Amino acid sequence: MKLLVIGLGQCGGRIADRLVRLNKRARAVRGIDILADAFAVNTDVADLSGLRTISADYKHRILVGGQRTNGHGVGKISELGAEIAREDTDKVVDSLRAADSFYETDAFLVIAAAAGGTGSGAAGVLTQVLKERYVGKPVYDIIILPFRQEETTETRTVYNTAMCLKSTYLVADAIFLIDNQRYVKKNASAETNLATINARAVEPLYNLLCAGEETNKRYVGAKTLDAGDIIQTLAGWTVLGQGSSRLPRRLPLCGPKRDFRDKMAETAKAAHAMDEAIGELSLTCEPQDAGRALYLVTGPPKEMRMEIIKQLGDNLRAVAPDALIRSGDYPRGKGSLDVTVILSEIGNIRKITDYFTKAVDLISVMKAKRGLGYQSRKLEETFEDIPVLL
Repeated sequence: MKLLVIGLGQCGGRIADRLVRLNKRARAVRGIDILADAFAVNTDVADLSGLRTISADYKHRILVGGQRTNGHGVGKISELGAEIAREDTDKVVDSLRAADSFYETDAFLVIAAAAGGTGSGAAGVLTQVLKERYVGKPVYDIIILPFRQEETTETRTVYNTAMCLKSTYLVADAIFLIDNQRYVKKNASAETNLATINARAVEPLYNLLCAGEETNKRYVGAKTLDAGDIIQTLAGWTVLGQGSSRLPRRLPLCGPKRDFRDKMAETAKAAHAMDEAIGELSLTCEPQDAGRALYLVTGPPKEMRMEIIKQLGDNLRAVAPDALIRSGDYPRGKGSLDVTVILSEIGNIRKITDYFTKAVDLISVMKAKRGLGYQSRKLEETFEDIPVLL
């Protein structure tokens, strides 16, 4: 699957930068391109300057709202970020259209942090414009949720997050949710934490995107998981994860004298990788609430046995009993067995509901301060009170 990536704001730009590095690795190691191109859009010159891999020309690092912000950002005011995005949409789309591989794109991927200003405000606006202009081309969003301390110390963080989630949910084909707090290491520096989180956010996409772009017949799976399978799986709230099991250097793989314990160990390692992938999902959720799911097994060609693939399918079915499951194998690599899992069309995510509940409470307090006599109501009734940034 080949993506055209647009990173919005500081966080979105840095994750887009990581995806470009991932594409360089795929090109160098596997001779595959998984990105049609990548762009960073921001209202802050310093943030654009801090990127390492995205091309430094003005067509790929796009400054918007320069006259309104003087290149210094929107100060976490997502309404202003949305307004600037609407005004400069043509500038962004013109740059996207100039990409050499634009019409080879299978889907657009818009990336933003929910708590910020530029990315939070612009994500829904740009997603809507892309959906309207390129009918039939999926638009997926990666939305990064804030750290716990941001939620507890900055009320604007919760408000921005709720507005961003609501706005993108209304227009995107699917939203990958990445919880910053899931990957925090308390004893590591802020810089190390952010770099680790950004890397872990995109790493599960590597094998998934490569599998359908593979051209070497040696590495084409018996059951290829390509763009069509991914597109049919992704819908609504979505989470992803990846697990890995190291393989012994010399593992008997064939022959009538293979010990039954060796065979059992192979299946156990695959199950361990699946368990790790589900345990390390990008956001805590209830897998049984997923309506769609997929898994991809990547490993040495001789490890791609139907017994292992079937066992993994049974394991995923056990945790997501109501999901429509798609699967595939990718005979690449050596020394480890990797499993990538995506759960999509998740009906209820507690963390998202909490954001909406807290935002509604904030709105009620603001209205009460303005003397509007706001009364307490159920979440379903007050959801419409959360502003939409479209």
